[in-house]
Amino acid sequence: MQRRYVKRRIRPRYFRISIVLAAFLLLVSVSWSYGTALTQPGGGSFGIRTVEWVRGHGGASFVAWAENTWYGLNKPPVGGKPPKGAIAVSTKRATTTTVASGPPHLSPPQNIKPLVSPALPGEGVWQPQGRLVGGLAGLYTTSIRPSSVYSSLVTGVAWMDPKLVSFTLFAGGQDPGHGPWQNMAPFTTTQEASLIAAFNSGFRMQDARGGWYSQGRMAYPLVNGAASFVIYNNGTANVVNWTDGLKVPSNVASVRQNLSLIVEGGKVNPAVYTGNFSNWGATVNNAVMVWRSAVGITKTGAILYASGNGLSVGELAQVMVRAGAVRAMEMDINSYWTDFFYFNPPNNGLASPTNATKLVYNMVRPPQRYFEGTARDFIGVFARNLGSGTTTAGG
Repeated sequence: MQRRYVKRRIRPRYFRISIVLAAFLLLVSVSWSYGTALTQPGGGSFGIRTVEWVRGHGGASFVAWAENTWYGLNKPPVGGKPPKGAIAVSTKRATTTTVASGPPHLSPPQNIKPLVSPALPGEGVWQPQGRLVGGLAGLYTTSIRPSSVYSSLVTGVAWMDPKLVSFTLFAGGQDPGHGPWQNMAPFTTTQEASLIAAFNSGFRMQDARGGWYSQGRMAYPLVNGAASFVIYNNGTANVVNWTDGLKVPSNVASVRQNLSLIVEGGKVNPAVYTGNFSNWGATVNNAVMVWRSAVGITKTGAILYASGNGLSVGELAQVMVRAGAVRAMEMDINSYWTDFFYFNPPNNGLASPTNATKLVYNMVRPPQRYFEGTARDFIGVFARNLGSGTTTAGG
């Protein structure tokens, strides 16, 4: 007699248990991931951490849409003037005069011709800042208004002499990852003894469309055609369109890539005015006015940094060209990630949050950011040890 096989049905109770168990495991996994993001050092406020977590877990398009919408509805006011003190008017030390004595150095920068007329007192006038190096200032700062329409906005610009200062790329607690790295926040006491300034790096690596290299290894592969902030073994720096692929020249210490050049050959890259913002990564649209930052290089080799609120990519590029950049690249954006601090420690002592000054009066983050753990990578600027031509930070 032939035996018949009857297909057994899955019992509803077991099916429901399986669904509940799968949902529980998914909830645990998501909760662990989100909880880790909220508790990692240097990640910012609860809201910032949440947005970053959503962006990194498949929500980049939604975040970009939300940011575009929010900034589009919250444009800065038309007209007006910056608040009192937003643009420095005077200094105790001379500016822009050629200094013949002292160690090798670049001539101080020529004042920037303002973009808005009539200019306000002090607008575009360079002021020496920070600890002196061999009796000379290696850092100068100024402020200009980037728009005649939104004339209450201020963009800060910094000029740094690579003959007197040295640059070091620091890793963050989350970006680029793949640590440990020799240079990470917080600063050591030795670094604080020569620290002149610190400023933000680029986008998160998953959005940067480029690579990250330091200490002879790549956290992310370097990409040809990417805008690159290059730091050499002697602590000098450059901004270039990367062409060396994965073969890093032996004289290069660090490379931080981010998007494409916004200034090349001393001219604004026309792509900054296009409606397609894919050239600038998974971020807000080119024309959206938001806190933005950039780093560039002049024809004499000085390194420039600029940052301010209410900037489109095109306006940021125009500021860099007006400041003398022959090449420049956009760095990080949004108020929580753009900052530049310089330090004036008494008696040439240790740099600290108590003797720090913001490049722009209304930058959001406090200088404690780099004296504690911070999620993002950043750049440290140090006084050179003129006897050896290098910096105590290991630049």
